[in-house]
Amino acid sequence: MSFTLAAQAEMLYLDLPFAERVRRIHAQGFQVEIWDWTRHDIAELVATGATFSSMTGYVTGDLVDRAGADALLESAERSLAVAAQLDCPRLNLHGTGLDGKGLPVTPKWEVTGSDWLAAVDTLRRVAALGERAGRVFTLENLNTCLDHPGTPFARSEDTARLIHAVDSPALRLNYDLYHAQIDEGNLIERTRGLLPLIGEIQVADVPGRREPGTGEINYANIARALAAAGYTGVIALEAWASGAGESGSDAALARFRETFTLAG
Repeated sequence: MSFTLAAQAEMLYLDLPFAERVRRIHAQGFQVEIWDWTRHDIAELVATGATFSSMTGYVTGDLVDRAGADALLESAERSLAVAAQLDCPRLNLHGTGLDGKGLPVTPKWEVTGSDWLAAVDTLRRVAALGERAGRVFTLENLNTCLDHPGTPFARSEDTARLIHAVDSPALRLNYDLYHAQIDEGNLIERTRGLLPLIGEIQVADVPGRREPGTGEINYANIARALAAAGYTGVIALEAWASGAGESGSDAALARFRETFTLAG
C-alpha cells in the first residue's frame, strides 16, 4: 500500500526563485502544489517538467453573495484554463476569499440557512465546470481558532455537508489535518468517516505548521490508519520547514517521505 506524495512549493526552499523550488521538489520525486497561480509564470512552471497535484481554483469571490459567486465562477473558469496548461487535476476552494495573510476578505461570523443554500448553489455551478473540464475542485477545511478566523463553512463537518449536498464527483474534500487538529481533533476517526469524500489530504504538525514529527500529531499512526482504510490517494506536505535554508527544506521533505512510506 502506498500513497502519492506531494509538497507545497510556496512553503519550501524560500530563498530560491519559485521555478527552482518546483524543480527541487520534483527532482526528489514529489508532485508539486501551488497557491495563487496569478503570481507565477505558468510557461516557466510547465518547463520544469514537474507533475502538479493541486493549485488554487479561484482568485476572487465567495460562495454566498451573488456578486461574489459570479466572481468566483469567473475566476474558476480562468483557473481551469491554467490547470489545463499545467495538467493539474485538482483545484482548491475555501468558504470565502482569503487575503495575503490568510484572513477572509469578507469575514462571516454567523452563517444562516440562506447562506447554506447559496453556497450549495454556487458549488453546484463550480462542480459543473469541473465536470466539463474533466478536473476536480476540492473544498478545504480551515481552522478558525488560529489562522483563519471569520471564515464560513470552515470545519470539516461543514465542508462535508456541502459536498454531500452537491453530490458531484467533481467536488471533493481537501482534508487538511493541520487545520482539523486545531479546531476539531480526533483525526483518525474523522478521517475514516470522511474517506469517501476525500480528494486529497494535506499535512503539517501542530503547533507551528511544520513537517511531521515536530509537534503533537502522531502522523506515523495516521499513515498506518489511512493504509488500513484503503486510502491510496495524494498526501501533500503543506508546511514550513523547521530547519533553515535549503538543507532545512531537504530535511523536511525527507522526514515527510519517511513518515508516509510504509513497509510492505
